[in-house]
Amino acid sequence: MSKINIDLRGLNPAPVTPFTRDGAVDYAACKRLGKWLGSIDGVKSLTVLGHAGEGTFLHRDEQLKVIETFVESTDGRIPVIAGITLEGTDVAAKEAQRAKEAGAAAGLLYPSHGWLRFGYQKGAPQDKYRHVYEESGLPLILFQYPDVTKCTYNLETLLDISAQPGVFAMKNGVRNMRRWDTEIPVIRKERPDLQILSCHDEYLMSTVFDVDGFLVGYGNMAPELLIEMIKAGKAKDYPKVREIHDKLLPLTKAVYHRGSHMEGSVALKWALVYRGILEHATVRSPLLQLEPGAEDEVFEACKLAGLSKVA
Repeated sequence: MSKINIDLRGLNPAPVTPFTRDGAVDYAACKRLGKWLGSIDGVKSLTVLGHAGEGTFLHRDEQLKVIETFVESTDGRIPVIAGITLEGTDVAAKEAQRAKEAGAAAGLLYPSHGWLRFGYQKGAPQDKYRHVYEESGLPLILFQYPDVTKCTYNLETLLDISAQPGVFAMKNGVRNMRRWDTEIPVIRKERPDLQILSCHDEYLMSTVFDVDGFLVGYGNMAPELLIEMIKAGKAKDYPKVREIHDKLLPLTKAVYHRGSHMEGSVALKWALVYRGILEHATVRSPLLQLEPGAEDEVFEACKLAGLSKVA
C-alpha cells in the first residue's frame, strides 16, 4: 500500500448539503457549516457529497462548487474528501479528476450501484479502485457497504483493494457484528498502515474500540461528544464510552432509528437547526420531509444530549 499523508485518526464528519427554501444549494450555509466543523479540535477532515450530503442529488456544477466551498470554509486547515459515486469505472475516474481539480484531497469511492441488486464479478471492485487512482491520482478511501447488500466486499476483496496504491483508509459500514469482529482483526494484522474508520452511526459504541476514527453523518450534529467517545475508545475506557453512548441514545433514536436510514439525512438538518447552524431543514427529492412533530423529537433529543447553540 502506498503512503498517503492524510491523517483521519479522529472525527471525520460527513456534512449535509444545505439548500435555500426554494431548493437551490445554499453555499453560504455550506461555508458556515464547514467553518464551524473545521474549527473543532479533533475534527480531522470533512467528507462532502456523501449520503448525508445528498451528493447524488446534485448537478455536476453544484457538486464541484460544494467541494470548492467546503475547501474555502476551512482555509485548507483540514482535508476535504469527496464522494465519488458514478457507476462506470471510467466516468468515476473522470469524476475523481474533477473533484481533485476542485480541491478535494481524497475520494470516497462508492461501489457501482448496479452491484446493489446484481452483485459484482470477482476482481471488478479491485479493477475500479486501480483505474480510478491511476487516472486521477486522487487518494482513495475504501467504502465497505452493509452486509445485507450484494455489493458488500468479502474479506479477500477488502484485503486486495487495501493493498493497492492510493488506498489509504477504509470506511467500514458492514453492519454485521459477526463479520466485524472476525474481519477487522485480520485487516489490522495484514494492513497495519490502513486507517480504519467506522461509519456505523447507530452502532458507534460497538465499533469505537476497534477503529482509528469515525467517518459519519452523526458528526454534523454532535461533533464534541463523538470526539470524546473516540478518545475514550482509544483509551479502552468502556465506562466513559458507555456514558457518552447513553447520553446520545435519545438523539441516535430520533435520527437513525427511523423507518429508513435515509431519513437520518433529514433529521440531521433539524439537529443543525437546533444548534443554530441552519435556519431550516430543506431537502431535495427524492428525500421528503419527516412526519409532523419529528423535528420536536430531534430538538428534545438534542437538549437531552446537552447540545448547545453554536455561537
